[in-house]
Amino acid sequence: MMSSGLIIRDAHFPGRAPIDAYGNGGFRFADMSHRGSILCLPSGIHGWEPADRDVLTAEDFARVIDEAGDIEILLVGMGPDLKPLPVGLRQRLREAGIGADPMSTGAAVRTFNVLLAEERAVAAALIAVD
Repeated sequence: MMSSGLIIRDAHFPGRAPIDAYGNGGFRFADMSHRGSILCLPSGIHGWEPADRDVLTAEDFARVIDEAGDIEILLVGMGPDLKPLPVGLRQRLREAGIGADPMSTGAAVRTFNVLLAEERAVAAALIAVD
């Protein structure tokens, strides 16, 4: 018997795409929009909600660390303002071979688009802004 219930899936776009717009709590890319934060990884663009946007942890970056072999630089869009990454998180990313650069989400989006166009091994963790 087939179920006609609603199926909720994790948000995932299976490709690499530049970010066309950000703000109003989300992002536009690949003729789509996503409300909330996102991870832009070699495996695609994934919906992402850190447990605490003000205190990021290694657990929040588990998917990034899983794909570390394909990532040289990780841009971390910290929201409207630049905030440093916690020391433990920065160390864990470094151990995985990933250089992480925190910056405002706007700066991270712009830098991501440039590095993606240059076909660099870039990833981004972008906290949504209003």
